[in-house]
Amino acid sequence: MGGNYLIELKNLKKHFRVSGGKGEGRHVRAVDGVSLSIREGETLGLVGESGCGKTTLGRTAIRLYDPTAGAILYRGEDITRAKIKPYRRKLQIIFQDPSASLNPRMTVGEIVGEAIDIHGLAPNKAARAERIADLLDQVGLNGEQANRYPHEFSGGQQQRIGIARALAVEPEFIVCDEPISALDVSIQSQIVNMLEDMQASHRLTYLFIAHDISIVRYISSRIGVMYLGKLVELSPRDEIYKMPVHPYTRTLFSAVPIPDPAKSRAMSRVILEGDIPSPINPPSGCRFHTRCPYMTDRCRDEEPELAERSPGHWAACHLSA
Repeated sequence: MGGNYLIELKNLKKHFRVSGGKGEGRHVRAVDGVSLSIREGETLGLVGESGCGKTTLGRTAIRLYDPTAGAILYRGEDITRAKIKPYRRKLQIIFQDPSASLNPRMTVGEIVGEAIDIHGLAPNKAARAERIADLLDQVGLNGEQANRYPHEFSGGQQQRIGIARALAVEPEFIVCDEPISALDVSIQSQIVNMLEDMQASHRLTYLFIAHDISIVRYISSRIGVMYLGKLVELSPRDEIYKMPVHPYTRTLFSAVPIPDPAKSRAMSRVILEGDIPSPINPPSGCRFHTRCPYMTDRCRDEEPELAERSPGHWAACHLSA
């Protein structure tokens, strides 16, 4: 996956130790060997079922979690074990649940201004207040609302506050961790459009994590698909929709509703059997083989490599090799 990239993840792993009960001493392999590169200025969408490791990958990529193994490169510099504060300004996150991610005891001005204070980005109180008011204005709020508390705002407004907080330190890379899933449908498009506007005006790079594949298709230039801690497919947006390679990707896309009734009836939906295996004890070989309708002995015994099947289109499947 050569090229000029802002963020590079190399065989990244994040395992969580299980304590108590029968799992004592074992590990949840939330992310288990993911290699991924994100170009400056692009939006890389990441999709997959709940529990597949999307959020853990995003948080580990910006060192909210320290990786178990592998490497994280920012502009070609290895930051895997480096002191993170010098890079924290450039690596930010927008959380899924705005009401849970905002401190209810802090005013909006304090929430947005906290990072400004930590990184010394305002020379005096007047400049700080002006910066906070400008940030709130950028996300569609009023600077005069800086003295109000999070509970006084709607869910969509709270997420705007979270976006303003992320922008306060002038980042280059933002992990958007399902930023619209907790919002009303009527508000979702407003937030997505605002994120696109912010990307253009601030030259931002996004890792956009979501369940809603239609939103990911709209906002992303490339799309990655995760299953049980592994990246199983990665491709330019249009190509992965026209020609998905991995059986799991085809299953996901077949479940997306189509507004045209005639086209919807013509589509054959792929129904998966069984549940996602435990990330504590994942299957041998291809992790999808326990649910794949095309499973062979090789799938059960040998783990497929993520390999380039066509220019820019990567997949980890023996059947496509």
